[in-house]
Amino acid sequence: MVAALVSLMILGLSLGVLLGVAARVFKVEGNPLEAEIEAMLPGSQCGQCGFPGCSPAAAAVANGKAPVTLCPPGGRNLAQALANKLGVTVDLSGVEDQMPIYAHIREGLCIGCTKCFKRCPTDAIMGAHEQIHVVFRDACTGCKKCFEVCPTECIEMRPIEPTTQTWYWSKPLEAG
Repeated sequence: MVAALVSLMILGLSLGVLLGVAARVFKVEGNPLEAEIEAMLPGSQCGQCGFPGCSPAAAAVANGKAPVTLCPPGGRNLAQALANKLGVTVDLSGVEDQMPIYAHIREGLCIGCTKCFKRCPTDAIMGAHEQIHVVFRDACTGCKKCFEVCPTECIEMRPIEPTTQTWYWSKPLEAG
């Protein structure tokens, strides 16, 4: 019994040391620009930019495969900040500042088809087949994927009204 415990302990220690050495030898350095751009993005993983999350979107922007105006929730401020970071010029005429929005389901029209439930990337919709669905407002990113597939048009996108918890001071304009 003691021999088995000692042998397992030696095996565990040797494998741990081997993994530690392998982690240092085979370490892959990431692109620091990608990390900086990802930190600038909202981090909501909504997919409105066409990428599955903010990390692939940051990689595409850093590699020049996507425009700096790709993030609708970020709006003009984010597009300008990304352009400044990358040292490129950007045309902001097509970029609109959006208010934060969330999906709301009108219960009287909901037939419980679950199409919205299946399309929600953040699992913000709760419900079951042939039962009324509801949206968890805090989990909704406003990506409009549920809005697009609703056959009864019972989903509407509403702006998030500022409260004492969600209100913030706008950044002052730069002088110059």
